[in-house]
Amino acid sequence: MGKATSFVLITLVVTAILHSTPLPWLPVLSNIELPALRRKAATDKLAEKIVKHDSWPIQPDILNPPLLRLTSRKPLWLDLQPVDIKSRCRHNWKSAQVVNSHLACNPMIRQPGFDLPRQQWSPLNRFRTEQRHCGACRRKWRLTDTDLCPCGETKTMSHIVESCPD
Repeated sequence: MGKATSFVLITLVVTAILHSTPLPWLPVLSNIELPALRRKAATDKLAEKIVKHDSWPIQPDILNPPLLRLTSRKPLWLDLQPVDIKSRCRHNWKSAQVVNSHLACNPMIRQPGFDLPRQQWSPLNRFRTEQRHCGACRRKWRLTDTDLCPCGETKTMSHIVESCPD
């Protein structure tokens, strides 16, 4: 095997091992709201503060906004409706097509096991998100030709945990 071929093989193995967590799971597993929602909440708080202070020079721009000159810009006064972050996160979670979403009924609470050491927390999250090394993932990542379990069924994480006799 040549150097180029072995480099490509090693790259494939490393990228398959470091497969990322699906995006909808990140705020749930980290217990941190999405950045866009956090920015919106901070902007709402700032706009509320500006409206309360008559002497601030920016207040007229917020209450009587100037005409929009550049369509690519999105000034904060275009969307001054306050947002409830928790309800928006719950709505985003319920509307997303997420593997094993039934494991987290309320995405805004700390998930069970959050206080575990990283060595235990990490495999638990891999089971929740179905990103652990199993036959189905290994086939998807092109590490093997078959996704079958020795018992004959497709070897997914839910199969391993719930129904595999082996």
